[in-house]
Amino acid sequence: MDIFGFDITPILPFIAIGFAAQLVDGALGMAFGVITNTLLVGVMGLPPAQASQRVHVVECFTTAVSGLSHLYHRNIDFRLFWRLLIPGVIGGVAGAYLLSNIHAEVMKPFVMLYLAGIGFYLLIRGILYPPKLREAKLVAPLGLVGGFLDAAGGGGWGPVVTSNLLIQGTDPRKVVGTVNSVEFFLTLTISATFIYQLGLADLAGATLGLLIGGVVAAPFGALAAKHFPAKTMLILVGAILSVTSLYAVWSAWG
Repeated sequence: MDIFGFDITPILPFIAIGFAAQLVDGALGMAFGVITNTLLVGVMGLPPAQASQRVHVVECFTTAVSGLSHLYHRNIDFRLFWRLLIPGVIGGVAGAYLLSNIHAEVMKPFVMLYLAGIGFYLLIRGILYPPKLREAKLVAPLGLVGGFLDAAGGGGWGPVVTSNLLIQGTDPRKVVGTVNSVEFFLTLTISATFIYQLGLADLAGATLGLLIGGVVAAPFGALAAKHFPAKTMLILVGAILSVTSLYAVWSAWG
């Protein structure tokens, strides 16, 4: 299949992966990195380090489009945005700095077990208890931990921050929109070195496919987040978080 003289057939699977992962992430506030890494490594056979590197580069663009889409649909709580932004960036910088000295993969299965437990809790809460909306009280520490895990462990911003804000009773639509918007600045900070090292020449193949699929899906994810009922979002977030977290644990210990 040629478009403007360029054969896109080899990158069609990566476009599909990027589209599906960003559609879920934009609607539920998590899972682009988890889903994309899982499919790239488990299905497409890419080395884990290469998959993680490409995902971080792509996220610089997908989170920008997603954030603007959430802004357009008024899914952002700006007070929550600023409370997450600074601690998140600090955590991201700390995680990137310490990554060379700490083997974060050792801790990843334990973090995933914790997130699986959070996922089951949200799933049950969504099924049995209609959410009573409250303002989140524990925000800055979540941003700090989420930013650190995202940089040091190859993912974690969405699962850690979104799930814990939902547990505190925050409006699911505002949580998803705000967390996705803050993630752009976090990803930009973490990925600056990767972009410098890779250069424009590496924005081809798998990376280009993920980028096309993710950018196209971003507006649809934001639209879905605006119209999903709170109960449905809680159930979907709980299910996605449980499945992806347990798969990560199985991959690490299996």
